[in-house]
Amino acid sequence: MPYEVEKTDEQWRAELTAEEYHVLREAGTEPAFRGEYTDTRTPGVYECRACGAELFTSHEKFPSHCGWPSFYDPRDSSAVELLEDRSHGMLRTEVRCARCGSHLGHVFEGEGYPTPTDQRYCINSISLRLRPEEA
Repeated sequence: MPYEVEKTDEQWRAELTAEEYHVLREAGTEPAFRGEYTDTRTPGVYECRACGAELFTSHEKFPSHCGWPSFYDPRDSSAVELLEDRSHGMLRTEVRCARCGSHLGHVFEGEGYPTPTDQRYCINSISLRLRPEEA
């Protein structure tokens, strides 16, 4: 699928750290409970670290205690792309940035969290950059 932001592998490697590249471009996962935004409560907008697209807001973020930032809905449904993921011997739904195709994490349903959507967008902190609300 063509994305609005397309770059060569070399360009991505030059712009991202090795850890960012591994998660965003190779669908890796950062270690649980180590991410910058796991427990952040700062009001603002979470953007794609690779391209700056607005993905989630602090209003949809909730404490899931799973080890990664969790959101019950994206800022706008067209901001993310959902793809079937059959890696690691299981069926999951991968979440990617709809603007550049970077891997963000996975979305899970029916886990019983008291959220309006009963969904948990489990997103790697390293895939995001928080732009705090201006006071």
